[in-house]
Amino acid sequence: MRMIEAAELRRRLPWPALVQALAAMFRHGCEAPLRHRHPIDADNMLLLMPAWQAAGYTGVKIVHVAPGNAALGLPAVHAAYLLSAAVTGVPLALLEGGELTDRRTAAASLLAAQYLARPDSRRLLVLGAGRVAAALAEAHASHFPLAEVAIWARRPEQAAALAARLAAHGLPAHASASADPAGFDIVAAATLAQTPLLRGAEVSPGTHVDLVGAFRPTMREADAALLARARLVVDTRAGCLAEAGDIVQAIAEGAFAASHIAADLGELCRGEASGRTDPAEVTVFKSVGWAGEDLAAAILAHESA
Repeated sequence: MRMIEAAELRRRLPWPALVQALAAMFRHGCEAPLRHRHPIDADNMLLLMPAWQAAGYTGVKIVHVAPGNAALGLPAVHAAYLLSAAVTGVPLALLEGGELTDRRTAAASLLAAQYLARPDSRRLLVLGAGRVAAALAEAHASHFPLAEVAIWARRPEQAAALAARLAAHGLPAHASASADPAGFDIVAAATLAQTPLLRGAEVSPGTHVDLVGAFRPTMREADAALLARARLVVDTRAGCLAEAGDIVQAIAEGAFAASHIAADLGELCRGEASGRTDPAEVTVFKSVGWAGEDLAAAILAHESA
């Protein structure tokens, strides 16, 4: 069985190829039940995310989410991914799950942005300074003609550190003292916020908003007004209606019904729904993560060996 560590995963999962692999998986689908959620204690969570194609591969990701790790200088998420042959069950590869998750998450956001953001988008605001935030900045910079990448975090020193790392790799990045989204073409949020950071009245016309962080019903990065005014697309309806706090809470407040979701990512990839319809339209992509994304990324990494 092959071991694929983080550095090797980065080489094997370049953004264009990874976006294409995810698009193919969203078009054709796979079996991917909702993630299994097991509370370890009041704060920490164990997640199991299986997915399979009967004649191809099976995979399962084991994830530990520990928000308190930030105080220890550790990532909040640790994960491992096991890829096996579906017919025989033979284990093929064990992949470092953190890098896999970061890259497939950012690639899914970039895939959605190619349908929902304006092609000439030049200003990106990233809320958050963790690993996913870094991947989001890199992924969007690989496709859009960005002239500015602003990084905001609750702890300014973390925003400054991430901006410096991105700038060292050639991105036009700087730390921002404000989370104000006005004037930005793309706003990507990857935080553990419990209350909205983004409000509908503050987002400029034509902005594309990418909501990644709120993966529990109790979490929230955007208020109901933002989602209500936007063309709303999700990674999967089942996942977002069960877990996306931004959407679940807005529906509970009566801001809109589930039918307000214009499309899921599979429908966009299959041409069954349209993305952005007007340059002045506000668009929102909400993701909670789909196990099919992990499977697609793991297959790409394995087959590129």
